[in-house]
Amino acid sequence: MIKAILIDDELNCLNSLNMLISDFCPEVQVEDLCRSGKKALESIERIKPELVFLDIEMPLMNGFELLEHFKLIPFSVIFTTSYDQYAIKAIRFSALDYLLKPIDPKELVASVHKVHVQKNPPFAEQFRMLMDQIQHKDTCLTKIAVPTSDGFELILADQIIRCEADSNYTHLFLKNRSSIVACRTLKEMEEQLHDFNYFLRVHHSYIVNLNEVTKYIRGEGGHLVMADGSTVNVSHSRKDALLKLF
Repeated sequence: MIKAILIDDELNCLNSLNMLISDFCPEVQVEDLCRSGKKALESIERIKPELVFLDIEMPLMNGFELLEHFKLIPFSVIFTTSYDQYAIKAIRFSALDYLLKPIDPKELVASVHKVHVQKNPPFAEQFRMLMDQIQHKDTCLTKIAVPTSDGFELILADQIIRCEADSNYTHLFLKNRSSIVACRTLKEMEEQLHDFNYFLRVHHSYIVNLNEVTKYIRGEGGHLVMADGSTVNVSHSRKDALLKLF
């Protein structure tokens, strides 16, 4: 069982999430419901949870401010939030997890599954990256955190030539001819790269850096030749979107 606490200043949100967990996530044992950052800190100290569902927007002490009370964060965090564009962007870049309210049961199950299979809580560097981005909103974000089997790597997004799906993993091919196996689906990588407008999903199995395309060869969908000499198929359904950008 995964010991968890839920933190949200809105009682209806707490109760709703608690019911969803009870119905869809039997491996999670909810130990406490907290309606303030102060109560949550006391609960974390007492219960020592493995997982915290943390609302971002709370009065007096928001979710990010609560995390700043810890030098090391010994639990996994799933943020819960109404739409907050910048907060979501920062969470994505840090390769942390979030659920958008109202919470979809399928998304909840997927998030809990990640916690269940991961060997360790997120690394301190991921939280430092998150806090730095939250505190410096005007800073242009250029790096992303890529979770791997033994931790994570910080890479410059523009160094990625292409991403290729491999079941629940994604292979990232870089300009220096190296590659990284990310513990993320291609859909999750697409979300993480969403704010870099030079990436495009051209096939159910591929995302490309448009700045690294050297040639388009016509066909039913056609295919792309990339700067590293690799070729990438383009699906028929995504062909028009691609050609408009060119």
